[in-house]
Amino acid sequence: MNLFRFSRFFLPSQNPIGFGASDFIALGLAVLLAVVFLLRHRMEAAAGRLAARTSVSMVLVGALPVALRLALLGQHPVPTPRVADDFSYLLLADTLAHFRLANPMHPMRRFFEGVFILQEPSYSSIFPPGQGLALACGQLIFGHPWAGVLLSTAAFCALCYWMLRAWVAPGRSLAGGLLAALEFGPLSPWMNTYWGGAVSAAAGCLVFGALPRIKRNARSRDAVLLGVGLGLQLLTRPYEFVLLLLIVFLFFLPDVAHALPRAVSRLFSTPVLAQKDGDGTSADAARRSACATLAIAALIMMPAIALTAFQNRAVTGRWTTLPYMLSRTQYGIPTTFTFQPNPIPHRELTVEQKVDYDEQTATHGKDTDTVASWFERLGERVLFFRFFLLAPLYLALFAFIVSLREYRFIWVVLAIAVFWIGDNFYPYFYPHYVAAAACLFVLISVKGLERLSLLTIRGIAVGQEAARLILLLCLAHFLFWYGIHLSGNQNLMRVMSQYESWDEINYGDPEGRIAIDNRLAAAPGSQLVFARYRPQHGSTEWIRNAADIDRARVVWALDLGPEENEKLRRYYPNRKAWLLEPDLHPPKLVDYP
Repeated sequence: MNLFRFSRFFLPSQNPIGFGASDFIALGLAVLLAVVFLLRHRMEAAAGRLAARTSVSMVLVGALPVALRLALLGQHPVPTPRVADDFSYLLLADTLAHFRLANPMHPMRRFFEGVFILQEPSYSSIFPPGQGLALACGQLIFGHPWAGVLLSTAAFCALCYWMLRAWVAPGRSLAGGLLAALEFGPLSPWMNTYWGGAVSAAAGCLVFGALPRIKRNARSRDAVLLGVGLGLQLLTRPYEFVLLLLIVFLFFLPDVAHALPRAVSRLFSTPVLAQKDGDGTSADAARRSACATLAIAALIMMPAIALTAFQNRAVTGRWTTLPYMLSRTQYGIPTTFTFQPNPIPHRELTVEQKVDYDEQTATHGKDTDTVASWFERLGERVLFFRFFLLAPLYLALFAFIVSLREYRFIWVVLAIAVFWIGDNFYPYFYPHYVAAAACLFVLISVKGLERLSLLTIRGIAVGQEAARLILLLCLAHFLFWYGIHLSGNQNLMRVMSQYESWDEINYGDPEGRIAIDNRLAAAPGSQLVFARYRPQHGSTEWIRNAADIDRARVVWALDLGPEENEKLRRYYPNRKAWLLEPDLHPPKLVDYP
């Protein structure tokens, strides 16, 4: 009752000053901006002192998005898995949490067919283990896989600050870390789904933070971190791992190009002439040191390579066949690269699998790519830049152009281009495909603001105020939408959600999944749910089972008709049987007839 009265206070007619929820949000933002402008010098001095303390700053930046998301649990509870990707990653996490890489085939596996899940020669997810490892850690340590999503997001934001320390001053690194926490934190789909993005983003931070440190000092510690980052990317996004290796090579390309003529000259020179090269010893030592660090990085990658091979063997029966490659052969999904023909399924598809196959085939197109279609798709995907840059930061892009006089910043642009061009051979594109480049977008933003702050007009440092204003606009943008979600005002969220760009946070129960789960949770004993899809069924998967199906409290099964269903009911004689019709609105759950 008290909560009801409190919510009514945000109606314009129910408070003394006639304010609605949006008015309170606007007033709060105005107070925030006023305080920041009045106290900015003290705040910048305090931030400068904090930024110099690396460990403390990393903890702060990592904890911020987690604390902000947990504060929203009253209005936006723990995300409910909704799509086939979620279910497949959760199966992978549950498999790893049982300390195995694959599950044995189930004798009644015809009932458990789903999208992105293999049934033969093992019952397994088709995805590589990286994201599953994060979810499994959350499941084992905190009892829920979503905790792994929170931890991976915290690690990414903290490592983003650490990565920036190798490129810019401490204060700007802290600003970049906080930007990452706002952009990819509580309102981001990376934090509100189970297919994530933060694990690959953390891998990118390790790689792009280690490279400049290796070039300056060639320390073994940085080589280890480079190897960890590359290995983590291999475990998360194998194709983008190849692109990342190319980017690492491009980073050292100028050094290789500079050293190659000297190496050739030494190869064909006499020993006496070689000794006259005064800096030869130091140059050789530097090269040996760089080679040693890269060798260490390669050695650190070995466990990731081994884990990939062992997972391949456990899931597909072959050391070199990735699970998603076997899924492509069996089910025709995921579809092929655009320069390849569409795959042909070699198994009978369920209704849901056929819907996904038809959608992926249509997105791929009947024919392979042409030059024109490839460039058209590349241009269309520029819109995804917005996911990595808040709108005010686009102004920083123009200022960043000045930094392109240095090769290392040209390399940053090249790195993003490699990801963008390489992933353009996918028919589909989602931001988490190139999550490893997320920290580079933050770096461009911070460096652009740094360049902008140097701008002076007639001796007046107008650039500093412009850079501060852009950062404040970013903060105001985040706080505006965060305030709307924190308010819990359903009408306000319903009206404003259509204008909220690139955020994705679970709210309510639009598909009726929570209501169905609650009914099953309230029923005593073990449950068996037959899902009956209608002919007009869309791409919404409902078959989601645990790694150990027989021991799960709820088993989800396809409706294969009365005679076939009876076989599964006899297999599970002690389970209460239900019939679910998910294509009704809302979904209908009744006792099995």
